[in-house]
Amino acid sequence: MSDPIQHILTTTRRIAVVGASHNPDRASNEIMAFLIARGFDVMGVNPGLAGRTLHGRRVVATLDEAGPLDMVDVFRASDQVGPIMADAIRLGARTVWLQLGVTNAAAVAAGRAAGLQVVEDRCPSIEWRRLRLPT
Repeated sequence: MSDPIQHILTTTRRIAVVGASHNPDRASNEIMAFLIARGFDVMGVNPGLAGRTLHGRRVVATLDEAGPLDMVDVFRASDQVGPIMADAIRLGARTVWLQLGVTNAAAVAAGRAAGLQVVEDRCPSIEWRRLRLPT
């Protein structure tokens, strides 16, 4: 398997979606549902929704409460990625996925220096379809 994104999508099991939203018009809501439908164990992270459920899954306030996890999928502004990356490194995540439009060179460099796989400015749903992975 030469495509690193394919490797991530086919070996990841537990995902924390940071910035999960209850609004069905938000991309984080749609992608969380997409990942659950593909068999991933997904937990939403949003302090404003903590204690509620989203797509039948519990939402927590922090990444600490979501662990252990393989991947952190980030739906936050680019300038907010640094602390999320630091938490992902500290918690032993293997991958941090920054959604479309989310970029942060310093955080990406820190994640890679710590040995994490970092995907920047991409969407797992688009990549899933591009790679023609099973639906």
